[in-house]
Amino acid sequence: MSFNKIAVLGLGKVGYLAAELLVESGFTVTGIDARETTAPFATKTVDLSDTAALKAALAGQEAVLSCLPYHLNIGVSTVAHGLGLHYFDLTEDVPTTKHIRDLAETAQGLMAPQCGLAPGFVGIVAADLANQFETVRSIKLRVGALPQNPTGLLGYAFNWSPEGVVNEYLNDCEVIEEGVLKTVSAMEWTETIFIDGIQLEAFTTSGGLGTMCETYLGRIENLDYKTMRYPGHVKLMNFFFHELLMRENRAEAGRILTNAKPPVDEDVVYVHVAAEGRIGGQLRRKEFVRSYYPIEIGGKSRTAIAWTTSASVVAVIEMVRAGTLPAKGFLKQEDIPLTPYLATRTGSYYQIGHRARHA
Repeated sequence: MSFNKIAVLGLGKVGYLAAELLVESGFTVTGIDARETTAPFATKTVDLSDTAALKAALAGQEAVLSCLPYHLNIGVSTVAHGLGLHYFDLTEDVPTTKHIRDLAETAQGLMAPQCGLAPGFVGIVAADLANQFETVRSIKLRVGALPQNPTGLLGYAFNWSPEGVVNEYLNDCEVIEEGVLKTVSAMEWTETIFIDGIQLEAFTTSGGLGTMCETYLGRIENLDYKTMRYPGHVKLMNFFFHELLMRENRAEAGRILTNAKPPVDEDVVYVHVAAEGRIGGQLRRKEFVRSYYPIEIGGKSRTAIAWTTSASVVAVIEMVRAGTLPAKGFLKQEDIPLTPYLATRTGSYYQIGHRARHA
């Protein structure tokens, strides 16, 4: 079922850019935010925590993309479901996704959470690598959104939602280890990775696998997701959250960290996805390794984390409109084929972004 009218909720950096990319791709966009916003597309100012107001604001729409903090998405997805709209979001929150999964059983449209960078794009890449093997031994997904020029002991800048980062660092993580579905603590299993000669450390964080553990359980021996940071970061974060007990006050922890490490314009998103398995009886390894830098879109430079996240969900929305993906039910990211995804107008940014360090 083709559609054209879409509401974008939350007009921060990612939401605003997603709305612009949707306009570029021929959608009729209405941006909705709690604050008044000037934009080259229609906008509304609405209290997005008010269910009745949100329902009224979405009247006449065919789809909704939520770029809001994860805790608002249960309410938004419920309203979208009630109105029979396609629903897309960027959440990495597991309980939110479970709620949306339940809604999808009776949905008139498509319910597609987790359409960001991780979960999202990296799951699409991982499934594509896995599909190249006759039998798969392991899939490992690694992502890091970092400043290009780190300073201080943390070597970090909060270009992403502080609520999201704190959740990823503290919530338990699903993995498959030796064929068994397990839950492990975040900020553990540290390892060293080099990308473009840059040394990084990787450690477990929650949510990045989306629904992959369910999909690959019984088919694979090992599956895990880790966040990448510059060396020394995870030791300091464990000290901050566990020894100083900041895990007991997540909101305050997020406030302290963003005050100390505000966003930067010159960022980089590192992606390292690897799969191992057998082809023709021989053990092989395939890798997808990229460094994505800021690029110019619509005459303005966009941070790597903003455009990789925005482009990921808009490419999915383009595919649903084109009929390349289902128009109803629940969408798993690992069920999205990579080649047509990268062939969309917006997905093509992934083809150029990793070469655009000085764009």
